[in-house]
Amino acid sequence: MKESSAHSPPRLDTLSMRDFRKLGAFINSELGIKMPDAKRGMVESRLRRRLTRLKMESYSDYCTYLFSSEGMENELVEFINVITTNKTDFFRESHQFTYLTQEALPELVGSGTIRGTKTLSIWSTACSRGHEPYTLAMVLAEFARTLENPRLSFKILGTDISTRVLDIAQKAVYDHEEIEPVPMALRKRYLLRSKDREKKLVRIVPGLRSRVRLCRLNLMDNAYPMVDQMDIIFCRNVMIYFERETQETLLLHLCRHLKPGGYLFVGHSEVLQCSKLPLVSRGASIYRKLRD
Repeated sequence: MKESSAHSPPRLDTLSMRDFRKLGAFINSELGIKMPDAKRGMVESRLRRRLTRLKMESYSDYCTYLFSSEGMENELVEFINVITTNKTDFFRESHQFTYLTQEALPELVGSGTIRGTKTLSIWSTACSRGHEPYTLAMVLAEFARTLENPRLSFKILGTDISTRVLDIAQKAVYDHEEIEPVPMALRKRYLLRSKDREKKLVRIVPGLRSRVRLCRLNLMDNAYPMVDQMDIIFCRNVMIYFERETQETLLLHLCRHLKPGGYLFVGHSEVLQCSKLPLVSRGASIYRKLRD
């Protein structure tokens, strides 16, 4: 016998094309992310959790709430957390970290860019759950171990628009499956196993966590809060979601925050038009800023 409809959970409606396009226009203007009609199903699926949590049965009601002054204050961050994609792995696109170790860092040190007590500054612009900044911390720590003067100092800034993933990055606790790309020697040196072995969790060691500062930042902002320029910037697999004009604006912002002679690493499918930028290609998805 079927359950009585009186005891059935409320059934949500579907996201209308009108509401989707309103949300899509907002996402594009605020986050720079393209929202073609084909993504309506994805947006509907991701927002369903928010409607359930807010005890709403209508996507139209949700849109009305989101765009109200109360929604902009209380729901906007949650909306962004749900909508944004946060794909990440340790040592993702590993050839870039090889280049960093074998080419970029030796050049920066050898050219005198880094000397004495100077600190190397690295920015992971879309750090997601922390895999990228902590990978960078391992690579920099390992490189410092190879130097005759091992006092090389570095600091890493990790930013993301999603507070949800930043909270995970701050805790720096990961499932054992997530650390598979990390070489065994680095696992032993930079990861701590949980005392409860059944949980199969690891945590980044305090010495590396202290080198990484995390904060929320929207790359679409007109200005970024950092005062100092960076020696190295990682902005990978971000621009693929943006319109071309938005990509160009973002790259100009990044170049302003990159030191002359500094390196910019982008995603493997992101090819830059260097004729419009003070950059020169140094290999697949690797660029260097021209010196003054």
